Amino acid sequence: MTTMQLYKHWRLESDNQVLWLLFDKADASVNTVDRAVMEELSTILDTLNNDTTHKGVILASGKKTGFTAGADISQFTRFKDIDEAISVLTLGQDILNKLENLKLPTVAMIDGFCLGGGLEIALACRYRVVEESGKTRLGLPEVKLGIHPGWGGTVRLPRLIGGPQALNLILSGHTVSGKAAAKLGFVDIAVPKRQLVRAAKYYALKHPAPHKPTALQALTNTKLARQTISHFIRKKLQAKVNPLHYPAPYHVLDNWEHVGVDTNEAYIREAKSCGKLFFTDTCQNLVRVFFLQDRLKALGKEVSFKPKHVHVIGAGTMGGDIAAWCALQGYTVTLQDLEPRFISPAIKRAYNLFKEKLKEPHLIQAAMDNLVPDVEGNGISRADVIIEAVIEDLAIKQATFKMVEAKAKPQAILATNTSSIPLDEINTVLMQPERLVGIHYFNPVSKMQLVEVVKGNVTSQDVVDKAMAFVRKIDRLPLPVKSSPGFLVNRILMPYLLEAMELLNEGVPMTAIDKAMKNFGMPMGPITLADAVGLDVCLSVAKYLGKYFNTPVPQRLIDLVNERKLGRKTGEGFYKYDKRGKQIKPEHVPYDKPLDEISNRLVLTMLNESFACLREGVVADADLLDAGMIFGTGFAPFRGGPIHYAKSQGIHELYEQYIKQQQAKGDKIEAQNWSDCVTA
Repeated sequence: MTTMQLYKHWRLESDNQVLWLLFDKADASVNTVDRAVMEELSTILDTLNNDTTHKGVILASGKKTGFTAGADISQFTRFKDIDEAISVLTLGQDILNKLENLKLPTVAMIDGFCLGGGLEIALACRYRVVEESGKTRLGLPEVKLGIHPGWGGTVRLPRLIGGPQALNLILSGHTVSGKAAAKLGFVDIAVPKRQLVRAAKYYALKHPAPHKPTALQALTNTKLARQTISHFIRKKLQAKVNPLHYPAPYHVLDNWEHVGVDTNEAYIREAKSCGKLFFTDTCQNLVRVFFLQDRLKALGKEVSFKPKHVHVIGAGTMGGDIAAWCALQGYTVTLQDLEPRFISPAIKRAYNLFKEKLKEPHLIQAAMDNLVPDVEGNGISRADVIIEAVIEDLAIKQATFKMVEAKAKPQAILATNTSSIPLDEINTVLMQPERLVGIHYFNPVSKMQLVEVVKGNVTSQDVVDKAMAFVRKIDRLPLPVKSSPGFLVNRILMPYLLEAMELLNEGVPMTAIDKAMKNFGMPMGPITLADAVGLDVCLSVAKYLGKYFNTPVPQRLIDLVNERKLGRKTGEGFYKYDKRGKQIKPEHVPYDKPLDEISNRLVLTMLNESFACLREGVVADADLLDAGMIFGTGFAPFRGGPIHYAKSQGIHELYEQYIKQQQAKGDKIEAQNWSDCVTA
C-alpha cells in the first residue's frame, strides 16, 4: 500500500484500486474526535472529491484498538457560550454532509468500539462493515453526558432504520455488538475479523445498493406516525427518566416528532438543541462525572502486576459472584467453601451471568472452564490473588487468613471483601500483616462498577497498588480508602438508611420515603435499597458501626431479621416480592406533606457523614468521595456527587439546615462545621 498523504491526524493510502483513509489521532492512544480532527477531515474530503483514479474510499482506524471512542469530552468545557457550541456543531454537520455527498463510494470499516461522533462519521458513509464479535460496540451514548448526538446522528440513524429502533438506541445511550447492529440494519454486514478487509473492499469496489429502510421503517418517520409513536415513547420514557434531571432524551424525541428526518430543518434543530444542552447543570455535572471516572481508571495503570489465578474463599452471594466476574474476565478462578453443596448455587449463578454476557455457546463454555470448585483449597498455593468473602465475623476471618498465609505464595495478594471490619483488627494474626489489603465489592458484583481498595495502617503501598491494578484488570473502578469502620460507602450509606427507618418509626409511609429520594435523583429509594442489600447485611453493618459511632439500631430492623424477613432474597422485608424478585406494589398510604422535607432530611444526613469522612481522611479528597458515592451507590450523577452538590447549594446554608433539623428532632448535636474540611 502506498502512502499518498500524511496529515496530523489522518493517513491517506492507496492500494491502486481503493483509497484508505486511516484515522490515527496524534499523541493519543485512542481515537477521539475534536474540531482539529474534523477540520482536517474536511480538507481531505475536498481532495477526494477530485479523485478519478480510485473506485472507493475505506475509512478505518490507524490505531491498534477501536475505530473511535467518540468526541473529545474535554472540548465540552471550552465553549464560551451557546452560540459557539451551535457553530461548532453546525460545522461538524457540514463536514459530514460533505462526506455523505462524496462522489466516491465510502465504506466505514469498524473493528472495536465506534461510539458517539465516531458512529456519526460512519453513518455519513455509504456503507458500514463491522467485525462481528462482542468486542465491537456501536452506539450513540451522548445522553449519558447530558446531551444528544449533534453531528447528524439523530437524523441519519432514524432515516436508516426507522424512528422506534433508532430512538431506542439514542434515548438509552446503549451500545450494541457488530452482529446486533447488522441485524438492526445500520451496518451492512458483520463478519469475522479475518474477513473484514475483504468485505470492506467488496463494498468499495462493487458498489452494491446501499441499505434502505423497510417500507414500515420509512413509514415511522412520516408526520402522522411520528405524532402517534412519540406519544407512546414519551410515556415510556417518563416512567424511567425525569425530564428535570435528564432533559436530553426529551429534546431528541421532540425534535424527531416535530421536524422528522427528511429536511435540513432536522439538522438545524439538532445543533441548536444540543448546543443549549451543553450549558445545563446536568451536562456540566455528567461531564464532571466522566472525568472522575477517568481518574479512577488511571489508578494502578502504571503498576506491573499480571495475575493469572484468583482464589476466592466463600461461595455465598458475594464470594460466588466475585469468582464468576473474575472468570468472565478470563482468569483461572478456584472457588472454595466447606462443602460442594455451598458452591453449587454459585456455579449456577455464574452460568446465568456468562449466558447473559457472552451469548455464544463456545464463549460460555470457556468461561465455565475458568471457574473451578475447590473444596480442599488447593488453589491457594497457586493463586496470585486470594480474596476472602466469608461472613462478617472477625474470628472467622482471622482464622481464614492464618490458614491462607501458611499456604499462599509469598508474592500473592491477600485480600478481604469485608464491608466494614477494619483491616488492622483482622491482620493481627498474620506474620506479615502488611500483606493484607481490602478489595471490597458491592452487590450485585456484575453491575456495580466501584471496588473499594482498603489500606490498613500497616498495609504495604506496593500491595495497595497491585490491588488497584487488579481491580482495573477485571474492568472495575478502584477507590483507595483508609481502613476505618465502614470504609467510605457503607460509612455514608448506613446513617442514610437508618434515618429512613427512623422516618418509618415516625409514621412516614415507606412509599413516600422512597418516592422522595427517587424524585431527588437516586436510582431507588432507601427502603427498597435496604431490601435489595439484605436486611441481615444491613443489621450486621449497623451493629458493627454502632459500636464505633454510638448509633442505635432500629427495632423494626431487628424484628424483621429475627422473623427471617430479609428483603428481596427471602420474598419479604419492608416490602413483599414475587418469585422473580419483583416488588409487589404495596397498599397506598396517603401522605400530604411535601416530599422535599423527606429528601432534604435524608440528604443532609448523608452530607454530614460525607464531610466527617473527608475530615478523617477516609479518602484523599472531595472528588474521590463524590466518585465513590456515584459509582458505589448511584448517588444522583446529574448532581455531581454529595460534596459537589453541597458546594452548588451552599455548604454553610446546608450545614445550618442540618443543625436546625437535629434541634427539631431533639438530638444531641455532634456535627462539626462542614466548611472546615473543604473549600466552598
